[in-house]
Amino acid sequence: MRRIRSFAVAASALVTVLGVAPAANATPAAPESRAAYNCSPGYFCIYSGWNGGGTRCQWSSARRANTADDCSFIRRGQNVRSVWNGTGHRVQYYTGTNYQSRVGSTPAGRGGNLQGNYQIRSFKPQ
Repeated sequence: MRRIRSFAVAASALVTVLGVAPAANATPAAPESRAAYNCSPGYFCIYSGWNGGGTRCQWSSARRANTADDCSFIRRGQNVRSVWNGTGHRVQYYTGTNYQSRVGSTPAGRGGNLQGNYQIRSFKPQ
């Protein structure tokens, strides 16, 4: 039991020092500025780069069953590294098409960096 507790304390200290923690939701502690993201009001945008950089795909529709239908970097197999939700509702996103395998969500008017190790293959309002 003592060994487990020591490991937990060490892991917690490492997270604190490095500021590393996994996050499925793009809801940073300090909200990202919309100015950092090129996303039209009313759209949900995904980016191949961090902080709204790289290639952008955007949709004005509230849901998309397969983002690869009209997103070039998803078709090329690239992962999504950041998102911006310019819609008026929370958006849930999934690693599978047809709303399978929910991985996260972002509230309206917010965005940020994701883990960057998966694709968003579908999304819909929460």
